Order: sequence, then structure tokens, then C-alpha cells
Amino acid sequence: MSARIRASVFVGASVDGFIARPDGAFDFLPDSPEPHGYEEFFASVDALLMGRKTYEVGKAAGGGGSEPGMQVFIFSRTLRQEDHPGVTIVDDPEKVIAELRSKPGKDIWLWGGGSLFRSFVELGLVDTVEVGVIPVLLGEGVPLLASPTKRVTLKLTGHKLHAKTGTMGLEYAVQYARGPKRRR
Repeated sequence: MSARIRASVFVGASVDGFIARPDGAFDFLPDSPEPHGYEEFFASVDALLMGRKTYEVGKAAGGGGSEPGMQVFIFSRTLRQEDHPGVTIVDDPEKVIAELRSKPGKDIWLWGGGSLFRSFVELGLVDTVEVGVIPVLLGEGVPLLASPTKRVTLKLTGHKLHAKTGTMGLEYAVQYARGPKRRR
């Protein structure tokens, strides 16, 4: 297996740019047998980086946080490792990405929160952004990218309409002025 090559954000968002309701719920995501690219994307990753709030919402909904065959890292300054078996509690994005990129494996999935996404993209650590635009307007919630943030330029690399649900899958490469911080 070769070294990891990309760190990706893969998320569903409402047309007005929210990835979750104000309480963190994402019940607006379509429940459909139509493939939305999730299975293919999930098979391409073996490291999951998640924010504390997303992790806590998932645990409250009955998820344990760990995923078979996947390393799970939770970014938090308040959680204690001994209270959360099956995941690794971390707080240094650059260190985690550098360590993951230095080892053989699949791609890295950044999942969980506009604030975590903002931190990673501002550090130049995100390579791709894949958004499933869900045909719903929430009016409020957790934004795809938390503010304040600097402008992030994206280049469209792919798109697909999922006709049964009206979801539009958009794939972008992140365009950094000086290139992403890559340690190989």
C-alpha cells in the first residue's frame, strides 16, 4: 500500500450551506437506496478525523465513534483519552496529518464540523472538498465552513446529479496560493 495522498472533506449540506441543524442533528440527509457516492468514498479512506461536537452527537445517537478497519481521531482539548476507548483523542492537526501521510494507507477523511474544517483548510491541510448539496433550506445550523475564515478557492473536478433525491454531488480540489502543506 502506498502513502496516503489526500485529506478530504466529504459531507452533505443544505442548499443554504448548513451541514447540521443547530443542535448538531443531520436528519435532513436523504434516506434513499440511491447511491450517493458514500460507499465508494468510505472504501477509499482508512483514517477518520472528527471534531468533538460531531463525535458527541454521534455517541448520543448510539454510535460508539470507532469504525471497523479505520483509525478514528477526535480533535478535542477537553476529552480525556481514558474515557473514550476505540478512538484516539488529539489536538494538533498538523502533527496528525503529517504522521498519517508518512505511513502507508488509504486517504484521510475529515468529518465533523465547520470549525474543524476551517482550522484544517487555514493550515493548508485539506486537498479535496466533496459536498452533497441536499435540496432543503434549513435557515440556520452548523455552517459548512465556520466564520471567520479567509477565502478558500476551489476548482471543480467532478459533479453528479442523484435524480431520485435531487442531491447534487460536487467535487473540488482546494487551490492554495502557495500549495498545501504536504509532508511526505
